Amino acid sequence: MKEAQKLNITKSLELFEEACGLVPGGVLGARKPGDFINGEYPIFLETGEGSRLTDVDGNEFIDFLCGYGPIILGYREQEVDDAVCAQIKGKGFCFTLTQKYQNELAKKLTELVPSSELSIFLKTGSDATTASIRIARAYTGRIKVMRCGYHGWHDWCVEMKGGIPPKFYEDVFEFQYNRLDQLEELMATYGQETAAIIMTPFGHPNHQKMQEPEPGFLEGVRELADKYGAVLVYDEIRTGFRLRMGGAQELYGVTPDLTVLGKAIANGYPISVVTGKKDVMMMAESNLFISSTFFPNSEAFVAALKTIEILERDKVLENIWEKGERFMGKIRALLDKYLVGAELTGVAPMFYITFEKDETGAYKRKRKDFYTQLIRKGFFFSPHHHAYISFRHTEEDLNLTLTAIEESLAYVKEKY
Repeated sequence: MKEAQKLNITKSLELFEEACGLVPGGVLGARKPGDFINGEYPIFLETGEGSRLTDVDGNEFIDFLCGYGPIILGYREQEVDDAVCAQIKGKGFCFTLTQKYQNELAKKLTELVPSSELSIFLKTGSDATTASIRIARAYTGRIKVMRCGYHGWHDWCVEMKGGIPPKFYEDVFEFQYNRLDQLEELMATYGQETAAIIMTPFGHPNHQKMQEPEPGFLEGVRELADKYGAVLVYDEIRTGFRLRMGGAQELYGVTPDLTVLGKAIANGYPISVVTGKKDVMMMAESNLFISSTFFPNSEAFVAALKTIEILERDKVLENIWEKGERFMGKIRALLDKYLVGAELTGVAPMFYITFEKDETGAYKRKRKDFYTQLIRKGFFFSPHHHAYISFRHTEEDLNLTLTAIEESLAYVKEKY
């Protein structure tokens, strides 16, 4: 199988070299070159439209990262952007006091999200998960937290501990998804001191296969929270407005006390939400402090309202599930045809191709070669993060992607 031609990323590399003298590491977080494949992926993008991205060197890609999740419709979605521009130009968006769109969005959430009775609006996922823990601690008068999943970069949960005193996370304990026994053991020891159990209701651990809940898992967590009087928090930053309009809690039928939302709610505009049961949420009225100059900015509220309108009107999630299930079925057939240790996990809106681990470490080389071929062919996936399907992914996009996946699998099979 012929190897795909390496991309010209000269301008990206030049900008990165410049950035290293201006920003620590050039770029931060999950956008670092080392989080992809050094020397193969672009580092700086120029434009996006629909399902496609163009980098600063003019390379075009069909994109499956969707901004790490916010792009549920497509890039530069005209209706959403027009609504935001009209708000900015016609009324303004940053004021000392709040505009009415807060109320409109909160009412909409109570219609859609099973746990939603009251809501607080913030900007980032980390803002919202941290606020949910503060609310839970105030409500219960307890300190300890049981966690499952990635919940952001703040002190209590970030995985890299540089610059963080141990006392800031010494009361936070981790359990694995679908391991109810681990949580049972933790709660048997710390249950009377536990303020919150925070978890992703759909399993999407970093760098690992995705997991749906095993029978009884979510129900068992709910029962443990009730037994010990802990607040159950669902981190639905990635799953809200993507698996269902009401999130994974609607899909799987288990309702938490608090829900954290973000990403797809506003198609790329910065907003996050803590929403939940009234008695718990009322702690934020006078028992604790949550505030930011930019939390009430209305451009993101307007974007969210318009995005939700489009999601409902155009049956977007039904569209994504239908084409996504068909797409995943065809990927599975390719993985059965080319037995290279590749594995497909996830559900139609969120999926991940990983490689089965082996003692020799060959899976890492296979992964690198597979994703190198895809990016060279013009398909933007990450080797270390799951993919998303958006509304603007067309059948042509998906068919082209299947061809590229088959060619990349054939390349790996021939090489190994």
